Amino acid sequence: MTTQTSTPADVELKAKHRAMWGSGDYPGMVTDFLTPLGPVLVGAVGISTGDRVLDVAAGTGNAAIPAALAGGDVIASDLTPELFEAGRRDAEARGARLEWQQADAEHLPFDDASFDVVMSCIGVMFAPRHQQSADELVRVTRPDGTIGLLSWTPQSIVGQLFATLKPFAPPPPPGAQPPPLWGDEAHVRELLGDRVTDVRESRGNLRVELFATGSHFRDYFKSHYGPTRAVYAFLGDDDARVAELDAALAEVGDGFIGDGVSQWEYLLLTARRR
Repeated sequence: MTTQTSTPADVELKAKHRAMWGSGDYPGMVTDFLTPLGPVLVGAVGISTGDRVLDVAAGTGNAAIPAALAGGDVIASDLTPELFEAGRRDAEARGARLEWQQADAEHLPFDDASFDVVMSCIGVMFAPRHQQSADELVRVTRPDGTIGLLSWTPQSIVGQLFATLKPFAPPPPPGAQPPPLWGDEAHVRELLGDRVTDVRESRGNLRVELFATGSHFRDYFKSHYGPTRAVYAFLGDDDARVAELDAALAEVGDGFIGDGVSQWEYLLLTARRR
């Protein structure tokens, strides 16, 4: 089990992240358009009946629940347990049995080599320290076990959302890296290093038909998405900066939406631990 010690600054940072992801309506976003991503990842990692599976930064379980239905013995872990309530309701409705456990992706409370499959669907990418999180993914995977990751690419609409938010946001904490880097093949290969083999990569697109215009996209993310809400909260009553960000986010949406349809690019990567 990891023996890393959290500093007071780290504890404060994680409390802020937990509050951020608990704000807005992330479960609603999963229901509205994110649900199809989970089965894509589960299909790629090839879960067999009885496999011990850990879903890191599982959120409401959009990958963990399909993994359990595929026969896995699943733990859905997340820094923000407030998301579990919606996940439990969904799991019950679908007849899935799994365990829900609060856990920080950078300090996983599990023994070394204790899972056959360790996966994360647009989850671990949002932990601030990429190498630390990658080290934990590898550590808890058994030799010859599978690591599976699905992450938004830097070129995707979400990657561009984060690039647009950056100049309006407070400075990131020391050592933090942008989430969409997990959607860059070279970056993830460097994070995992020679501890894995049989690395397989592909890019896919999530078709989203929810947004008619860039302004619609912006307003939805202002109300539903924790990271966007946090930046607007930081800007406070600075009306000029708020208006500038409003325009920039609408422009991002307009750049991807055509006839009410947008394609959200992701990187799907699987690897086998040596």
